Amino acid sequence: MVPVRVMLNDLKVTEQQWRVLRVLEEEGPLGPTELAQRAVLLLPSLTRILQGLEARGLVERQAVESDRRRQKIVASAEGQKLIRDNITRAQEISRDLRQRFGEDRHDQLLDLLNDLVKTAETSGK
Repeated sequence: MVPVRVMLNDLKVTEQQWRVLRVLEEEGPLGPTELAQRAVLLLPSLTRILQGLEARGLVERQAVESDRRRQKIVASAEGQKLIRDNITRAQEISRDLRQRFGEDRHDQLLDLLNDLVKTAETSGK
């Protein structure tokens, strides 16, 4: 994680903020609950993370047209640019890690992490 943390430190974003921005960039606008689930964050943590991202102009809250009481979170143009400008670097770090760790072990690790997320989701319901 050291190379990832160095990259994120250079960008002045936390790992959780990066995950939120990546999810929004990949999936588009989401409600807070769905965003928390997809970014593997607790909803109270997401609330705090969104405050920091909003203060920097990286995300925006928009009212849902069909129900103005609800809101969706979107990556702002600046947030999208931050991801686009740095995604290649993040992918290079990931490729390097995969190569050094080994393809099979890396795949096994991802499978185990996905199982852990599913277990946590199931136990939380």
